[in-house]
Amino acid sequence: MEVRYSLEEVSTVAKKIIDYVPHKTLLFYGDMGTGKTTLIKEICKVLGVKEGVSSPTFSIVNEYSSDQGAIYHFDLYRMEDEEEAYQMGIEEYLDSGNWIFIEWPERLQTLKPQDATEIRITLSGQNLRNLEIR
Repeated sequence: MEVRYSLEEVSTVAKKIIDYVPHKTLLFYGDMGTGKTTLIKEICKVLGVKEGVSSPTFSIVNEYSSDQGAIYHFDLYRMEDEEEAYQMGIEEYLDSGNWIFIEWPERLQTLKPQDATEIRITLSGQNLRNLEIR
């Protein structure tokens, strides 16, 4: 699925993603500033998260409560190597059956989950994003 959207349409796009994806693990690819965290915030709202959603840039993972159970939001940008992911127990998160959103999944080489949906976001013009789901 491919979608072109503005930031004003991000809530509609979040709903489409939830309805479309076959897996609960979503891998978000995109350069800095493309709107990965903004989209994840909206997806969390759609899933019923009531608390504030923010980027786990320094903590690496945030956990949110939703109407559908726990949601794990990873930002691997500052992760030094895959060993750091092992030490924080990423395998347990991935095997939990809960919703998992991973920003910068390219930092996981051998740990990248097989049952995951890739979401690629690129900037297209002044206020537009292109989103591709694989």
